[in-house]
Order: sequence, then structure tokens, then C-alpha cells
Amino acid sequence: MVKVNKLTSIRTQLPYSYYILPYCKPKKIVDSAENLGEVLRGDRIENSPYTFKMREPQMCNVACRITLDKKQAKDLKEKIKDEYRVNMILDNLPLVVPIQRQDQESPPIYQHGFHVGLKGQYSGSKEEKYFIHNHLAFTLKYHRDLQTDMARIVGFEVKPFSIKHEYEDQWSENTRLTTCDPHAKHTVVNSNTPQEVEENKEIIFTYDVEFQESDIKWASRWDTYLLMSDDQIHWFSIVNSLMIVLFLSGMVAMIMLRTLYRDISKYNDLETQEEAQEETGWKLVHGDVFRPPSHSDLLCIYVGTGIQFFGMILVTMIFAILGFLSPSNRGGLMTAMLLLWVFMGLFGGYSSARLYKMFKGTEWKRIALRTALMFPAIAFAIFFVLNALIWGQKSSGAVPFGTMFALVFLWFGISVPLVFVGSYIGFRKPTIEDPVKTNKIPRQIPEQVWYMNPAFSVLIGGILPFGAVFIELFFILTSIWLNQFYYIFGFLFLVFIILIITCAEITVVLCYFQLCSEDYQWWWRSYLTSGSSAIYLFLYATFYFYTKLEITKLVSAILYFGYMLIISYAFFVFTGTIGFYACFWFTRLIYSSVKID
Repeated sequence: MVKVNKLTSIRTQLPYSYYILPYCKPKKIVDSAENLGEVLRGDRIENSPYTFKMREPQMCNVACRITLDKKQAKDLKEKIKDEYRVNMILDNLPLVVPIQRQDQESPPIYQHGFHVGLKGQYSGSKEEKYFIHNHLAFTLKYHRDLQTDMARIVGFEVKPFSIKHEYEDQWSENTRLTTCDPHAKHTVVNSNTPQEVEENKEIIFTYDVEFQESDIKWASRWDTYLLMSDDQIHWFSIVNSLMIVLFLSGMVAMIMLRTLYRDISKYNDLETQEEAQEETGWKLVHGDVFRPPSHSDLLCIYVGTGIQFFGMILVTMIFAILGFLSPSNRGGLMTAMLLLWVFMGLFGGYSSARLYKMFKGTEWKRIALRTALMFPAIAFAIFFVLNALIWGQKSSGAVPFGTMFALVFLWFGISVPLVFVGSYIGFRKPTIEDPVKTNKIPRQIPEQVWYMNPAFSVLIGGILPFGAVFIELFFILTSIWLNQFYYIFGFLFLVFIILIITCAEITVVLCYFQLCSEDYQWWWRSYLTSGSSAIYLFLYATFYFYTKLEITKLVSAILYFGYMLIISYAFFVFTGTIGFYACFWFTRLIYSSVKID
């Protein structure tokens, strides 16, 4: 049984259900059950009139004959103009069109789905016409078990043609086509006499099925889909990122060894003498460095949310590396991420409550509620607006009401209670003690040099974490917006580790410089330093939009920027939290090793 999936276009990014076009319908259209991830991606999998029998080739099978009315002709032209592709599935394998490369030796490139049709002109005429692909030459590759002679499908390819079918006499069930006749061994091999799309034109849909034996084993049948042409660039990107990491690690080691070791030993020796009063740099601010920041509640909420993200990304990555979330499991990645986000609420609530208690907070329920609602509410609001836009375009990408309800239930029914449980446990724990006492009166911060200006150092801090991930980011954007598979999770995991190290180290370095210039307001600065990489991520997404995507519709552009905004916001929360915890650990370490009267 061949199933049909959504019509997709990289020009509009709006998926549509297959049967909104006047294609041949089965007697009864049956929806296949979809998981949460598939629904959110806009997949709509339905049955089709195409049925194949294993190793029984077919020629010139007529699927149906239709006559276009005005609306159908208009719909078809629109979809051909927007370069929509038809996606089908057989035995969980997506349909591909093999395209031969320039050099004949290398394997073909596989394009997902075939185009609905094409635009063109008749020779000698300037008028642009639309032609529909109405003849499909399917090739099914199978792997035969030598012992049992049983066969399994390992490839599903198609070559689409546009042909104006002709027949003699009146049309009936048994009419033989003159343009495609199995008895006369006359098959369709080109689109020289194409089928035009116009009102009141008759279109006859036909298909061939050819079976080819293949050496590919069933277990590795996805390999051709996931053939990677350029893994060298990934290695290049990782080596490039490792250079940044080594450079930063060197700086952190220098700070730790030279400055701290020398300063602390010298300082502890001189304690008895009067020179002890002439403290320099970071030691001068020891009485203020652990003073709670302004808007400390908000910082707790963001740190809690960041931990929730960290847990979600880490566990998703581990599952993906172990191969649970391969592209053959459609929608699996999306479903896994949503469920993990919900369950990681436990850790989010715990970490925000611990921090809140350290800032002498007492109303843990309030902080728990805000942690549970803050990020999801903003993301959900953007998502809701985008969904309304998609719905207005009558696209199948619009999330149905039932799924919306399921998402709200996951959020309020599972995530919010778990955040409360986490907060309760976190608040019951003993308070994190500061290594040094905080003075009653805040110390005055001296005037800073221009490069230690908060805005400047924050923006500088975001460049390196972004630089560590941006090549991998290109592949992720390509897989999301150009309908390609992303499956190189091994590389992604390496990049993820590099990102964490880079965020931590750049924040520690800048935090140290800041404390040395007697500016003790590091809490928010440490969060924003690494979090500012999200600004660069959004700028890169904008650059990608103008250079790589051919989106012309306003709705599609709003969709792109709306989703990229959510992704950038999530990236901000995640990277900011890593920077904050690195700095938190660093300040506690250096101040706990100094004896202060």
C-alpha cells in the first residue's frame, strides 16, 4: 500500500494535504495515526489508490481520469508555480527522485518527493503554460533473501513525466491508451507531449511499477537517503571550534594559576603587615561580591528555565546518538523533545528555588509558578499567532485544536506540577552559604574603562560561543527549512560539548576582568555575556533567509522569523545559564581560598 503525505514547498514553507489537489482518490480516504511530532510538522498521512504487488511489474496502469473545473485548474497552477512537491511513503520509506550528477561515477542525489508539475513554453510561443506530472514511473528496489526467496523493500524511487494521453473511441473502463500501451510495449520515456493544466482539460493519471533487485540489506536501506557528501566540513568546523576552546582554556588556566595562586599566597603571607590594607583588584570587592543582584527573582526564573533546557538537550542528544531518533522514526525527535522538556521541569524548579533561597527569598511558590509559566507562555504566544496565520492559509501545517489541547495539558497537567515538586525539594535544602560575608553598605564602583562597559563586554562575550556552533547551525537550518534529513548527531554532540565549554570559559575570563576592575555586579552580566550569542544566532538566521531561501510570501517570511525567534530565545536561556553557573562556581572558588578578617 502506498501512502501519501503532505505537499511541501521550500518556497512557501506551508504544507498542504495531498487531496486538496484533484488527484485520484481511493474509495475511502483513511488517515494514518500520527504522533505529536508529526502533527506539529504538518504531516498528514493518508491512503492512496496506488497498490503494488511484490515483484509483479505493472505497465501503464490507469489510476483515474478527471476533467478540471476552474478552481481545480487554478489550484494546480498555484502549486506548480510555488514548486510544490508530492511526498509518498511505502513501507515507511519516503519517495525520492534520483538526479544524476555531472560526473556519471558518483552516486545520484536524491530529491524528496516529485514536483507537482512544471512551467514552460511551447516552442515559438512566449506564453507561459503549466504542465502536470501525470505519469509516474515507480522503481521499487528489493532485497531477496537467498534461503527463503522472500523479498523486502529497500528503495522507493520515481521518475515523473507529463504526457497528454490519447485513446481511440469513447472512454470506458477497458479503453486502451495509444500513448502508453503495455501490449504494444509502448511506454512513456519522456515529456515531449506534455499534459497542459487548463480548465475543462481532461487528465489521465497513469503509472508504471518496475522491480529491481538490490544488494542493499533491509537494515541499511536508509543509508542512501542519509548519504553525506561533505563530512569534511564538519570536521573542519570542529577543529576550528577546538582552537577557540584551547585558546580560552589557556586563558582560564593562566588566570587560575598565575593570578590566583600568586595573589592568594602573597596575600596570606602579608596578612600580619600593614600592606594587607592595600588590597588590589578583585579582593577589594570581597564584601560586595555576593550581594544579591537587582531583579534577583527574574534571574532565578531564567536560570531554572536554562537548567530545564540543558536537561532536555542533553537527554535528547544521548537518545539520538544511540539511534532511537533516526529519521525513519518520523516526528520522533519532536515528540521526544517536547516530553523531555515537560519532565525536566523537576530540575528547573529545583535549581530556581535553591538560588532563590540563597538570595534570602521566602515565597517559593511564587517563584515556582513564574518559572513554570514564563518561557512556555512567551513561546506559546508566538506559536499561537503563527498557527493562526497558517490556519488562515488553509495549510495542513496548522496544529488542530485537539493537539493544541494536548500541548496545554502537557504544560499545565505535567510540567507545572513537576516544577512545583522540584521547587519544594530545592527550598527544603539548606541555604547555599557565601564564602565571605557581605558588607552592610554597598561599595562605590569606580568609573570603568570603555572596554569594560557592560554592553560592550556582553556583546563581545557572545561572539565566541556563536563562532563555535555556526557551521553546524547551517546544517540544522538547512534540514529544517529545506526539507532535508538531519541525522549527524555524533557531530552535533561534539559541537554541544564545545559550546558548553566555550560559554563557561569566556564568561569566567570576562568575569575575572570585571572583578579586577572593582565592578562586583557580576550576576546578570555573567548570564548575559554568554547569552548574547543568541543575538548573533538571530542575525545569522536573517542572513541565511536572504542568501539561501527563496521565500517570497509574507506569511512564510513571518513564519520563518517567528520560529527563529523562539529558537534564538531558547538558545539565549540555555547559553546564559551555562555562563551563569560557570561564573558562580568561579567566584565561590576564588573567594573561598582567601583568608579575610
